[in-house]
Amino acid sequence: MTTNPELFPKCRGEAKAHSVVVPAGSTVTFSFKNVAPGRYAIALLHDENNNGKADRALMMMPKEGYGFSRDAKVRMGPPKFSAAAFDVTAEDQSQTIRMRYML
Repeated sequence: MTTNPELFPKCRGEAKAHSVVVPAGSTVTFSFKNVAPGRYAIALLHDENNNGKADRALMMMPKEGYGFSRDAKVRMGPPKFSAAAFDVTAEDQSQTIRMRYML
């Protein structure tokens, strides 16, 4: 989860970025605590082979599950930050992110 459009969707390399690793399941819930108010976007990866990266098939489509906040669509590459971004305020919030898989 990042506030930096330049780092989305990898969300790495920013001190303010938030990340979490959770075991896979049919429904996975995770929480970020003490998130400063701002505009954020979330990218999820189901790293099925645990190699720390998104593996790709022909035409660069992800071979592993992926999802983005606001259910941002993938068209010729990952969505832009603006398509996945949402505002975090001082109030508790939730995002439901649907994972997509190539069959």
